Amino acid sequence: MFMVNIPALEQMSQILHILFIFLPFLWALGTLPPPDALFLWAMEQVLEFGLGGSSMSTHLRLLMMFIVSAGTAVTSYFIPNTLGVVLFMTGLGFLLSLNLSEMGFVFKHSVTRHRVGTKSKALPSGSKKQFTWKECLFYIVVLVLALLETSLLHHFAGFSQISKNSPQAIVGYVLMILLTLLWLLREIQSVYIFGIFRNPFYPKDVQAVTLFLEKQTRLLKIGVVRRILLNLVSPFAMIAFLSLDNSLQGLHSVSVSIGFTRAFRMVWQNTENALLETVIVSAGHLLIPSTDIWWNRSLDTGIRLLLVGIMRDRLIQFISKLQFAVTVLLASWTEKKRRKSTTTLCILNIVFSPFVLVFIVFSTLLSSPLLPLFTLPLFLVGFPRPSQSWPGVVGTAACVCADTVYYYQMVPNLTAALQSAMAAGSLGLLLPGSHYLGRFQDRLIWIMILEHGYTYCCINIKGLELQETSCHTAEARKVDEVFEGAFEQEEYTRVCSISEHFGSVLTPCTVLPVKLYSDARSVLSGIIDSHDNLKEFKGDLVKVLVWILVRYCSRRSSMQENVHKIENKGKASLIILPDLNTSPQTQSPEDTGSLNSETLDDWSDDNVFDDETTIKTGKEEKDQLKVLQDINVPIPGSVVSQRVDDHSTGTVPENSLYKAVILGYPAIDKGKHEDMVFIPLKEFSCPHSHLLSLPEEWTSNCLPNSKMREMSSLFPEDWYQFVLRQLECFHSEENVPNVLEEIAKDRVLKDFYVHAVLTCYFSLFGVDNMVPSPGHILRVYSGVLPWSLSLDWLTEKPELFQLALKAFRYTLKLMIDKASLGPIEDFKELAGCLEEYERDWHIGLVSDEKWKEAVLQEKPYLFSLGYDPNMGVYTGRVLTLQELLIQVGKLNAEAVRGQWANLSWELLYATNDDEERYSIQAHPLLLRNLTVQAADPPLGYPIYSSKPLHIHLY
Repeated sequence: MFMVNIPALEQMSQILHILFIFLPFLWALGTLPPPDALFLWAMEQVLEFGLGGSSMSTHLRLLMMFIVSAGTAVTSYFIPNTLGVVLFMTGLGFLLSLNLSEMGFVFKHSVTRHRVGTKSKALPSGSKKQFTWKECLFYIVVLVLALLETSLLHHFAGFSQISKNSPQAIVGYVLMILLTLLWLLREIQSVYIFGIFRNPFYPKDVQAVTLFLEKQTRLLKIGVVRRILLNLVSPFAMIAFLSLDNSLQGLHSVSVSIGFTRAFRMVWQNTENALLETVIVSAGHLLIPSTDIWWNRSLDTGIRLLLVGIMRDRLIQFISKLQFAVTVLLASWTEKKRRKSTTTLCILNIVFSPFVLVFIVFSTLLSSPLLPLFTLPLFLVGFPRPSQSWPGVVGTAACVCADTVYYYQMVPNLTAALQSAMAAGSLGLLLPGSHYLGRFQDRLIWIMILEHGYTYCCINIKGLELQETSCHTAEARKVDEVFEGAFEQEEYTRVCSISEHFGSVLTPCTVLPVKLYSDARSVLSGIIDSHDNLKEFKGDLVKVLVWILVRYCSRRSSMQENVHKIENKGKASLIILPDLNTSPQTQSPEDTGSLNSETLDDWSDDNVFDDETTIKTGKEEKDQLKVLQDINVPIPGSVVSQRVDDHSTGTVPENSLYKAVILGYPAIDKGKHEDMVFIPLKEFSCPHSHLLSLPEEWTSNCLPNSKMREMSSLFPEDWYQFVLRQLECFHSEENVPNVLEEIAKDRVLKDFYVHAVLTCYFSLFGVDNMVPSPGHILRVYSGVLPWSLSLDWLTEKPELFQLALKAFRYTLKLMIDKASLGPIEDFKELAGCLEEYERDWHIGLVSDEKWKEAVLQEKPYLFSLGYDPNMGVYTGRVLTLQELLIQVGKLNAEAVRGQWANLSWELLYATNDDEERYSIQAHPLLLRNLTVQAADPPLGYPIYSSKPLHIHLY
């Protein structure tokens, strides 16, 4: 009914009838976009090319920015005054190019903090840098100057057709000079010029951080000059060019409103691209001044800039897609295993190359990814999608594992390094949708630019797995080769050598100094299995236990609010040790699961450690303990214990059940149903000894007194005296040295420490006092203790157990250091070594939560003991926090989008979820496996993905 006598609609109907037939095939091939992807893609294209904006980091930000930008263009159409139109476009173009949402969030956070009156906390957005009043003043000054310049030029300068001597032409010459300078200054910052020729100004060898920073000083100064030209000089020069255009004399023109709204926005939003477009339009005016040509006659400057911008973007996409297609062809041909099956496809691509070019051109026009089917040289046109490629919010999904914490620690420091590199131009032209790959040791960092504006950039950082799989190793080795060829040049290398890996999807850019953990692994054969070292280990363990317990009690006493008071000045009071206020520390699943008596199977001969001697069952020793508990005969040399209750002393309640023993032997706990612990009640000879007293539950008895008396010679009394005299926790006392001397002479306090230290010692080694085996060392280090009479006693005291385990691990590290660096000469050196462990080291298990906390707290050093069952060797792992260099390269964005499009098509359309499928196998030329890993879950599996990070580029 509507097509009658309308030829255009009749032709359209015929075309659609033919197109509808192919819609099922287009859907099956993945060319038809889902409605949400089509809607977001259309908004992004209109915002970027029609309104001068940028693709945004979230879909909500994209929708809001699209509405505001479209409203700006519509509003400018209805403003009746030319000066008002110019001022409106200039002001809104500048404001919309700023990171307004982040500025508003920080402002709201600051106001809330000011009202509450608390100190500033870290912003949850990941941006630690807050907007100060200086930055706000800078933006206000720039806005005022831009409005002032626009109004003065528009009002006083005369409008005339552009010629070689017109004011606009003169500004065009200035813009050409600025473009040339900015291009040179940007290329000097990177290791390669055009990605092909080696930059002669870039440092040749960048292995050492200090040496690289010294050589990079000149480049940083050049970067400051470039930043000033880019952020201040270029925008004002382009505003002058636009303000002098005679097209602004006309009003109520849709083309003027759209074109110049975009032009005034692009000046700030993407300065480098806007400068290139303006220079091209200005050069076109000068080279073709004739007004008879359609370009000059029918189009105003704003629309010309719009068309040039679209052509620039599509030309860059076409070159990238063509390079990606050639790389896929080369990858198929160079893969020896698949060469026979892919030879036919390569020949067909060469024969039908015009059709392949048609697919590439069509994909370029739609700004959709070029899809290589199964990453073979079978090219299709993927459906149009936004630059993020995936639905959902960036950074909300990742395959978190134990290695994720290393990326958490690294990202804040990496962001600061990226800020300097991006501001200097080391990473090239910053465009939304660009991808970068960073490499350091076994870590691979994937960086994607989400949005870009005036003096800011929004990025997403992903961390790939550290597991050494065959695919991961093969491609990581290729990445290392590319970076080594670029950054580790010899002195005799030619000045402008050509890149050996030109044509790869990875182009090296620069190196970034970042404070992170370096991972060093070593084999401990010859150290941990040395009989002499293991024998010396036992003596060192007692010393470390004494040092840790004395330090713990001194710190505990200093934190307690209510200290014991001496009632009678001339008499020593009865000391009742205070309860332990500190809550038990959280144990790792390995620790808690290994402390029960049911885990005796871990100590059997069937374990992986064949050298471990057979451990006898606990039934026999439990029977011995029961016999000892039932003996009522007094111990020779002691008196019969007397009950101390409120009737005899009047000070201690009856339910405390304290026993008084003269010789200091702990009383035996009789009865299985009594919850209270028997504590020996002793009189300290020094009135200050209570400051170092042990918690009361740590002094209870669990071992035969004969055994304690027999092994008391193991206690290092001279070391105990030395540790006490080195304490620095009695600042409130007047004469500290004399106080410490008196405490050191207190025999009762020493007996308590002897009991606690030796009980922990027997719990870690057993009462046999045999030389431990390497397997025993590893089990106890991991928290799996052998059964002994004192095991239950120790595990009922979580904090003492953690201190004993800590002492054992310190002793192991001490044994390794002594074997590597030489013996320790005196007590002072030993105390300094333990102080260093306490201050700078975390010694524990990689799977422990405390290990992750230490990494996040940036402990300088971390150590862990392990066992390699494949090699049959004991290993040590040391993480060292230091400033190191991360190598960064730029990836071919179309190669990433194409492989991600194939991944999406293969899993969602072809439903091929085979974990060993060809399209995800390693290929060094395409970096296929790493690209698949970097995709958002569930299609990919990065172990870390940050939320959008806003970086300030000034």
